[in-house]
Amino acid sequence: MKARKKFLIGSGIIVATLLALAYVGYTQSKTYYHTISELPTLQGSTLHQRMRVSGNVRAGSISHRDGRVNFVLEEQGKDLSVSYIGNDPLPDTFKDGAQALVEGRLMPEGGFVAEQVQAKCASKYEASPIGAPVASDKNLNKS
Repeated sequence: MKARKKFLIGSGIIVATLLALAYVGYTQSKTYYHTISELPTLQGSTLHQRMRVSGNVRAGSISHRDGRVNFVLEEQGKDLSVSYIGNDPLPDTFKDGAQALVEGRLMPEGGFVAEQVQAKCASKYEASPIGAPVASDKNLNKS
């Protein structure tokens, strides 16, 4: 074989490998967002896709067992049992009543296995009462 043919074949193999890796990476990194009320309506391959689900953490539902954290998310009268198996520590704002976004997979029996958990405490982001001084207003009054 001539050097030119070997170069073209080698280049073709490299390009094909890169395209295959890009496709696999793209398909595995897709994450779909679903609400808790949508979950029972999912069918077929969508049941096995990586997804994100959000809701409020039910009061008293957080329990630590065997390296897992189990809790229940609620949304519009529906609930979802979640088992967090990730390696990262849970956020400081993850507590009863907090809004949480979990990312993982739905299990055949209906539970959800989360690999990531994001949380925020709604009380920290509420507007201050009308007429209450804002930090910048206090600084202006000192001069």
